[in-house]
Amino acid sequence: MELIERVVPRQQLVKALAELNEMLPEGGDPDADAGWRAQLLERYATVRGFVALLAEVVPWGATRAGAPIVEALRRLPRVQARRKPDAEHIDVALLADGGWRRLVLGNPHLAPGGLIDKHAWTFCVLEALHVALKRRDVFARGADVWGDPRARLLSGAAWQVNRPRVLAALELSGNAAEHLAEMELLLEETYRHVADGMAGNASVEIVGGKIRQEKLGPEPEPEGLAAVREAVAAMLPRIDYPELLLEVHARTSMFDAFEHVSGQVARPEDLDLTLTALLVSKSTNIGLEPVVKPGEKALTRGRLTGADYAYFHLGGMRAASALLVETQSKIGIAGDWGGGHVASADGMRFAVPLRSIHTRPNRKYFGAGRGATWLNVVSDRVMGLGGIVMPGTLRDSLGILDAVSNLDGPARPEIVITDTASYSDLVFGLFAICGYQFSPRIADISDARLWRFDLGADYGPLEPVSRQRIQAERISAHWEDMLRVAGSLQTSKVRAYDLLRMMTTGDRMTGLGEAFAHYGRIFKTLHLLQFIDSQAYRWMIGAQLNIGESRHALARRIFFGRLGELRHGYREGMEDQLGALGMALNAVVWWNTLYIDAAVNRLQGQGLAVSAEIRSRLSPLVCDHINFHGRYPIVRSHQETALRPLRDPSAENDQIWP
Repeated sequence: MELIERVVPRQQLVKALAELNEMLPEGGDPDADAGWRAQLLERYATVRGFVALLAEVVPWGATRAGAPIVEALRRLPRVQARRKPDAEHIDVALLADGGWRRLVLGNPHLAPGGLIDKHAWTFCVLEALHVALKRRDVFARGADVWGDPRARLLSGAAWQVNRPRVLAALELSGNAAEHLAEMELLLEETYRHVADGMAGNASVEIVGGKIRQEKLGPEPEPEGLAAVREAVAAMLPRIDYPELLLEVHARTSMFDAFEHVSGQVARPEDLDLTLTALLVSKSTNIGLEPVVKPGEKALTRGRLTGADYAYFHLGGMRAASALLVETQSKIGIAGDWGGGHVASADGMRFAVPLRSIHTRPNRKYFGAGRGATWLNVVSDRVMGLGGIVMPGTLRDSLGILDAVSNLDGPARPEIVITDTASYSDLVFGLFAICGYQFSPRIADISDARLWRFDLGADYGPLEPVSRQRIQAERISAHWEDMLRVAGSLQTSKVRAYDLLRMMTTGDRMTGLGEAFAHYGRIFKTLHLLQFIDSQAYRWMIGAQLNIGESRHALARRIFFGRLGELRHGYREGMEDQLGALGMALNAVVWWNTLYIDAAVNRLQGQGLAVSAEIRSRLSPLVCDHINFHGRYPIVRSHQETALRPLRDPSAENDQIWP
């Protein structure tokens, strides 16, 4: 009391307590947790039956932090069997959370006798188990999803065999000191270059120890772009969606990538018609009914259902998408859009009106229901490179590296662009060790801090924001394990999602996680310095993210059926349907690329100058000339070799699809 009175006088404290008592309701329940205990008692019968099985059947493993939880789980059936268990029968250390401590030890009907509330203790242990499973402090030995990611890392003889190949592929040195010396030199040179250019960089200044940068405006459009864009749009042929898919197949053989699940070589007649109908059905989310044609052998319900099982699988869709990416690069104008070295990763949200463990709630995106995220990777040539399905709206940073590491084809981007939400030192480190330049958009750079190796160096105007030291000794101490992580990710032995969970425990990181974070700070600082220094770099990031957003808008246009909701409760079904949508998007982009290239060549042949800068700004994500719904004729209307005629805007009105 004396310590309190040194801060607050006794009279002032008494007055405050009196005012507080006036505000509190009279006759309050002395047991504030009574409602919680009543709910736990109601649900206790639901979980009691499987607790013993959960403890005995699953081969649990744990780290040092998770071992007490596994032990508490194994002892839980004995605690439940006791009629009057007391505090000696449980691990009180698990009651660090004040709420559970009150519920377990503070039951007014039991506490006077030193007894515990075993209903509350049961749920306390189960919640601790759930949290530890997500952190991978507890794991199921030999399991896939809930297994131990450490056990999947390359080790022993397997690591020694793969080590030289991994180092060569990622251009990494096996010697930490040698590699860090190169990084220190690169960071030093970048600091000097940016610091020297600060005086002439009117868009950025350091004020009060913070970076202030002007908001980036839109990149100026080249003169004549609007006229060329309008002329090209007017020339693109109008076409029904199924006809577009059949024409793309005729020019690329994309459906040949679909192999029979049994491996048989013989293929039914008109299989391309059947697979087109299935792709239309799945990518538009309309179901089979609109594409079934009872009088046509290739489009009967039986033929479609059989082909769906035998041919239309995720492996075929991924192979077909990879083929489209490869062949699109050979169309002239695609080279103006990019070299395939830059890609962006962004999530597209889908409501799932079914009960599923692969969904999560989020009112912003799913209303009162639940949903999933399709995290997809898009190249600078506007083609989808692959994607994964994640439950709910988990942070994209937990899945981006997995998505980039499991692309549909061999094309591998060098720069990966994301939105601000994926910004973290640990993610920077994992991307860097795997050979990618991670370039997230920075919405607010004012709180950014730069890191350095040498605190004694003088970086002029950057001094106030670069006082944090990269602890190279931590990186060196874990370098071999960091290389093992890179090799395991490259060979798909482990998921980056699991590693990120493993290397973070609550608000703290493990030693390996700290090493990756300090390694990531090297590359985060390089990114921030380039972001400060180069307007072109910032424009590139914004332009690539706009491509992803526009592609998602086109995806919504295609995936219009059943309110745009996913109607699969299991992950494989979601992956199949979104794989179909990804393949369909690539087919539309491929077709548009072909005809935009033809239209531009026609305009140039007519004497209109179309510069490379204008060509680079034309988008293959236009779709007003494509009819995605209303009719689905599955017929071949294209010619074998020649392109279909471009429209002549002067010869007809410019009416879009009714």
